[in-house]
Amino acid sequence: MADAIYPSLAGRAVFISGGASGIGASLVEHFAAQGSRVAFVDIADAAGAALAARLAEAGYPKPHFLHADVTDIPAYQAAIRDAAAAVGPFTVLVNNAGHDERHDWRAVTPDYWQQRTDVNLRHQFFAIQAVAPMMQAEGGGSIVNFGSISWRLGLGGMPAYTASKAAIEGLTRSFARDLGPHDIRVNCVLPGWIITERQKALWLTAEAEEETLKGQCLKHMLYPPDVARMVLWLAADDSRMCTSQTWTVDGGWT
Repeated sequence: MADAIYPSLAGRAVFISGGASGIGASLVEHFAAQGSRVAFVDIADAAGAALAARLAEAGYPKPHFLHADVTDIPAYQAAIRDAAAAVGPFTVLVNNAGHDERHDWRAVTPDYWQQRTDVNLRHQFFAIQAVAPMMQAEGGGSIVNFGSISWRLGLGGMPAYTASKAAIEGLTRSFARDLGPHDIRVNCVLPGWIITERQKALWLTAEAEEETLKGQCLKHMLYPPDVARMVLWLAADDSRMCTSQTWTVDGGWT
């Protein structure tokens, strides 16, 4: 859990996509620890319900979990509206959901390309479209979009993913300009290699860890709370004049 306390986050309604595991689960935990009214969505029903129950048992405000597939835009926007009815109009939106599936460019079909951009890029736009009017009515808010350092490192083996993540930085700057007059801040967070259970199961080896630490200025592997703490600050009033920026949490790799 976060050590810093942000008084402005207490009671604030927060929406997080992909919140049942990994970085998303850490985001849910950290906002709940601040006393925020958290709603989150995921397709992993058992994990989402268990996380909400565990945080309630720990004495935090119980997060409101809903099943939602972020690639089904009408259903996703309906879930956002239902969540706002449950916890209140959102003044914090964290566009976290994504999937870094590896793929060979020679085998990519138009349908596969569409699937990858749907799960990594498109839903961020439509979540903002659904939430921004709530923020306008409330007098402002903070939106945090998740990008990735992968394209900045020039990594191969997942071109649909890296193209989507690169586009998110442009999306962030465009929305920051459009929504700034309404006191809505829009920032982008670029995580480095964050060691989640999925990363451990699929890709973490001694060799991979050694290579990563060679690239980083700080010789420690990164974990979900390292990213969550940055997002807390961007959501809080402490960062009130920070918008249209990219915030990298990668130990100095890029």
